[in-house]
Amino acid sequence: MKFRQPSDDELWFLPLGGSGEIGMNLNLFGHDDSWLMVDCGITFERQANGDNQIEMPDPDGAPQALQSLVGIIATHAHEDHIGALPHLYKRFPKPIYTTAFTAGVIRQKFQGAALAPEVQVVDSYSTRQIGPFKVTWLPITHSTPETHALLIETKAGNILHTADWKIDPAPVIGPAFETNRFSAHNLPPLSALVVDSTNALKTGHSKSEQLIKAGLKKAIGAATGRVIIGCFASNIARLQSIGQACVETDRHLALAGRSLVKMSGIAKSVGYLKTDFPEIPLSHLGYLPGENALLIATGSQGERGSALWRLARDQHPDLALNSTDLVILSAKTIPGNEAEVAALVKGFQAQGAKVLSAETDDALDLHASGHPNQDELTALYNIAQPNLVIPVHGEPQHLKENAKIAKAAGAAATLVGRNGDLFVCSTPVLIKRDWVKTGRLVYSQHDASLLKQR
Repeated sequence: MKFRQPSDDELWFLPLGGSGEIGMNLNLFGHDDSWLMVDCGITFERQANGDNQIEMPDPDGAPQALQSLVGIIATHAHEDHIGALPHLYKRFPKPIYTTAFTAGVIRQKFQGAALAPEVQVVDSYSTRQIGPFKVTWLPITHSTPETHALLIETKAGNILHTADWKIDPAPVIGPAFETNRFSAHNLPPLSALVVDSTNALKTGHSKSEQLIKAGLKKAIGAATGRVIIGCFASNIARLQSIGQACVETDRHLALAGRSLVKMSGIAKSVGYLKTDFPEIPLSHLGYLPGENALLIATGSQGERGSALWRLARDQHPDLALNSTDLVILSAKTIPGNEAEVAALVKGFQAQGAKVLSAETDDALDLHASGHPNQDELTALYNIAQPNLVIPVHGEPQHLKENAKIAKAAGAAATLVGRNGDLFVCSTPVLIKRDWVKTGRLVYSQHDASLLKQR
């Protein structure tokens, strides 16, 4: 099909990544001969040798959209939303709009790159005119700081894009979910609500981060020796919860893993982890009595070469486990990593350490998802009262279930598609299947090139 640009009375949504799959998000919104990019992420695919291969959306199927791009928005700092920017930015070097924490992470990623991005820092609730798009940043709760939903207003209609989110009434960092902000009474008429579907198959309500804070404090307080905690480096609220638990149980903490050190440094630079975070150098941890020592480490998914991977194999240069140690895996296992995580646990136990896992010890409240379960999706649809819902950020079964939930909550219409489909959100509402060709690019670490996936 010949690519044409949207007119001033048309409002389009074109996902190139993240629809029909979890991760690797790249969304395009089109109006009045212009396009706005929201997020540009990667995914990791486990190879036979145990290494992770970096893959990202191939934007070459929509060159006219990229040539008419007016800006890029990064909704938050997770790799599946910003990780492809250093690799693809030279193809569309437009201003990147985001908040302070995510800006810090993006700048860190571009260190050493030939092309430095133009990053414009925005605040919560602020509004920017980006080409023909009027965008307002609405804070929403998730598992990394400063995640924002986007209200995108145009002459042809308005779209609310949730980004990743959950309803957390008591987050450890950042504001609570503000129901009124997403009420139909406080929003302009919506042409479409574009919604995260990651947990659409899960019943009930996701756990609050405050519940995890209490669960971790209880587990740490009951430990008689050292505690080693594996969690995602970007979960700054989890780091803060662990830090507060350390203060209350007379422990000092150290960090193991480059991504943890980088993320915590960025967090501190914008005001997080400033108090109740008794950090000491990793090399000093071994001098403390076990009951006063705690380590936060990367590698909760069993990544080869990570701090936890080395500890499990008794190969870490600074620490060795013993029978008085407690290992807590404060992260759910990503599908596909089950064997690697099982190998971690086996390695810890072989050295005599006790292991608690969010996967197998759910009642201990060691981890909370950053995505909405079915009750939260229903709640959002009840307050926003959208006529049209477009589920994204999920595999086909997640998208279909999210659409089903939206229909049950009163949505007049849903459009379920996949990468490359064109969603027409202005009248007449419709979906054009396979409007552009999509695919993946593979990052070659040998020569820093991008190769089309076969």
